[in-house]
Amino acid sequence: MFNRFILVVVFVPLAVILIALAVANRGPVAFTLDPFHPGNPALTLNLPLFIFLFLALAIGMVVGSLATWVKQGRYRKLARQRGLEAENLRQAVGRTPVAPKGPALPSPTS
Repeated sequence: MFNRFILVVVFVPLAVILIALAVANRGPVAFTLDPFHPGNPALTLNLPLFIFLFLALAIGMVVGSLATWVKQGRYRKLARQRGLEAENLRQAVGRTPVAPKGPALPSPTS
């Protein structure tokens, strides 16, 4: 139920905005990789502006995700180490001998 709410409240308006952005910016734009000779056809791309905008958004998301993943590496390592330690402790508890059943102390003699 909550997932459906998030879908309707967040993703539907976001999709409408992105579609409007794509429709409004569908004119071709020249993107050149050669700043000294901008008319060089070998290093110039003529694509609609919304494609460049979506590419920039996608590249930003990938770079941000990778930066977050790298930054959290020490926490993943610590979780792995603690998991191994917990598993070793579980195995050690399983290997402990069971105490013999019966009286723990000898019966008193008078």
